Amino acid sequence: MKKYFAKLGLNSKVQEVYSVGENNAPDEKAGIEFLNKQTNYPFWVQTFKDRSQRKNYAGKGMTYDEDRDAFISKQSFNSWVLNEDTCQWEAPSARPDDGKMYNWNEETTSWVEVTI
Repeated sequence: MKKYFAKLGLNSKVQEVYSVGENNAPDEKAGIEFLNKQTNYPFWVQTFKDRSQRKNYAGKGMTYDEDRDAFISKQSFNSWVLNEDTCQWEAPSARPDDGKMYNWNEETTSWVEVTI
């Protein structure tokens, strides 16, 4: 079974996500030590595809927030607010649930139906 580790750069930005075999990463500490030796790079944090820890699976460009112990994506729109439970950005109003397609309009801070 593979384990996944986020390589953190400046301001804890995720640069890449590496996979490591179970033999080399029986736990987070061992996985980080293995990657340190392999890459000569010191800043790693384990990430989990099932989101069982650290709220979200890491992806390039996301940020690791040490205080929240979570990976957080870039804020989609200025009006969106971070949900502290999920560490995901949410619109100030819920997307309509009527089966139609919508895009967010930041200028009007509302959902606009997509017409094809």
